[in-house]
Amino acid sequence: MMQHNLVTLNKPRSLIAEAYRTLRTNIQFSCLDKEIKKLVITSSGPNEGKSTTALNLSVTFAQNGYKTILLDCDLRKPSIHKKLKISNLNGLSNILVGEVSFENALNKGPVENLDIITAGTRPPNPAELLSSQKMISFIQGLEEKYDYILIDTPPVLMVTDAQVLSKYVDGTLLVVASGEAEKDAVKRAKELLEKVDANILGVVLNKLDTSRKGYYGYYYQYYYGHEQEKKQKRRKGIFFSR
Repeated sequence: MMQHNLVTLNKPRSLIAEAYRTLRTNIQFSCLDKEIKKLVITSSGPNEGKSTTALNLSVTFAQNGYKTILLDCDLRKPSIHKKLKISNLNGLSNILVGEVSFENALNKGPVENLDIITAGTRPPNPAELLSSQKMISFIQGLEEKYDYILIDTPPVLMVTDAQVLSKYVDGTLLVVASGEAEKDAVKRAKELLEKVDANILGVVLNKLDTSRKGYYGYYYQYYYGHEQEKKQKRRKGIFFSR
């Protein structure tokens, strides 16, 4: 069954898929003195597209030959398993409390080189679980197995989970929905991440209206010659800014 959220897989030559690949490249070259291997993807509020961004970005890393794992650390309202239509019976929370092994909770992703760990059973104490020594050790153990570790977290303004996890990774991406997110909310989310010394790599402007052709869209379409896509009246894209 086709996963509609996976534009990088379903429409690999589309403008949006190319934007995700550009995002991957920007991340890889964002810090010349430090390798970005562990990455948190979050947003200021709900429904801004952070989980879709995390999933598509994971696919681009895997498609480029990197051993990649995506963790759904939104233990309160997980969505990765829904987007991929896989079981959430055993996941991260179950691993951390010792109910299942890593191997038994592991899911193969929709492309080669991509593994998925869903959120698992909703725990009564998500923040404490994610800030525990077991979680820190778990992430450290993944570094020995994977080239890239991507972590989908809850919105920054909702709970503290993204702040907690941002302390233990190499970089954080803040996803912002164009025309939907409030400016003050985005500024507040940035401030909260900075309070824990998060390495904010940049902002992913999501749900961008690309019907107004800029030079990027024009030259991309000219290069690939997608006549059908040229006829679309409205598209949703992403844009990365540091």
